Amino acid sequence: MSTKWTVHIEVRLQPRAAARFDTIRNLVHSYLKTFERIALPSTIEGWQDVSELASSVERIVASESPCPSHSLALDEILLQIHVYQPSDSDSFEAYTNSSGVRDDDDDTMTASVCELPNRSWEGLWDSLIYADDIKTKLLNYIHATLILSDANIDFNLVCWNRVVLLHGPPGTGKTSLSRALAQKLSIRLSHRYTHARLLEVNSHSLFSKWFSESGKLVQRLFNSITELADEEDAFLVVLIDEVESLTAARAGAMAGTEPSDGLRVVNALLTQLDKLKHRKNVLIMSTSNLVKAIDSAFLDRADIVQYVDLPPREAIYEILRTSVCEMIDKRIVAAITIPTFKQAHMYELTKKVSQNPIGVASSDPHERSKNVALRLLALATQCKAHSMSGRALRRLPVLALAHYVSIGSYASASVQDRGQLTAEVEVWLQGMEKVVQEKMRELEKLTT
Repeated sequence: MSTKWTVHIEVRLQPRAAARFDTIRNLVHSYLKTFERIALPSTIEGWQDVSELASSVERIVASESPCPSHSLALDEILLQIHVYQPSDSDSFEAYTNSSGVRDDDDDTMTASVCELPNRSWEGLWDSLIYADDIKTKLLNYIHATLILSDANIDFNLVCWNRVVLLHGPPGTGKTSLSRALAQKLSIRLSHRYTHARLLEVNSHSLFSKWFSESGKLVQRLFNSITELADEEDAFLVVLIDEVESLTAARAGAMAGTEPSDGLRVVNALLTQLDKLKHRKNVLIMSTSNLVKAIDSAFLDRADIVQYVDLPPREAIYEILRTSVCEMIDKRIVAAITIPTFKQAHMYELTKKVSQNPIGVASSDPHERSKNVALRLLALATQCKAHSMSGRALRRLPVLALAHYVSIGSYASASVQDRGQLTAEVEVWLQGMEKVVQEKMRELEKLTT
């Protein structure tokens, strides 16, 4: 018996589409049955010829799969089709730490709620590139908790807390990964939950200027979270960013260097987490740049403690490649095919870059594409040597445009005419190379 692989097909509907999700799901399933093979991952094409789909669907993609093959025959696939309609609203519902008892209550926002899936976070999941399989590991964890919950496993015998901690250096995408995971889960679990929400907790706001009030603030916030979780048809992701600001306060309180109110905050937090673990529609995500400052009691409650490292060379190359490809797609950079890391690595092993002067393009398109890949690979190697974060890497095209690419012509041109002013990719590569060299010089000044 041949192994069948689950392939997730995500179908995004148009903003004003009124078609029933079940109808679209069945139509997509029938359309995909006409395929012999499906590439993984890939954007599905051709459905526009089906009038019922063309009038309602915006995009269909086959998501990444644990299958080692880049494509699968249809008889090797178990299709999971997820239809969703992202919200266009950017509005957030804020919770404050005001109790309404005192006239001078602090109105600092303690949490905000976002409806999911949200259009503003479309593409965030794919933009996050890691060397190991962090994203798949997180998705598999959620799937495992749902299987055990559906089986009514006795919590006294097998216990999990639905708490995930992401830790690592700043700029590695921990908060973005938490948001992207919430977005992805709102799509993947749409057959179980009619809607989803992300509640982001402002850890620093959970400390009141009034003694003994901080613990009450935590309890009041989690009472609101519990009310949201009472909607059994809604999936709720709670994100506690910079969680060390809470747990470090408890450590300081125990050492006598911080007010004992900090101790109450963390005790209240741990108590509320223990209550939420029985809610199968709730996931607690947390992030930290200083894992050593996190209280051991919180660490013990985390089912997954995942280190998110600075990107390796492979990930850096793909981050830079996707950044340039986006500018090509938006006609800021002239069209050219930029090879994947695997192709670039093969070129590196078999061929050196041509002797064309820097910034001068080869007349042979294939040779030029090779040269671009090799230069981008060399830039990735340099970025890796200087431990650049993903956040810093995504800024390179902006700084290259600001300092080394002619910005005047872009600024004065209309959107319609901008495509005629596109610079060659070699110009942008040279600009990004100069930005990295400049950053390294500045860093040396700071460390000497």
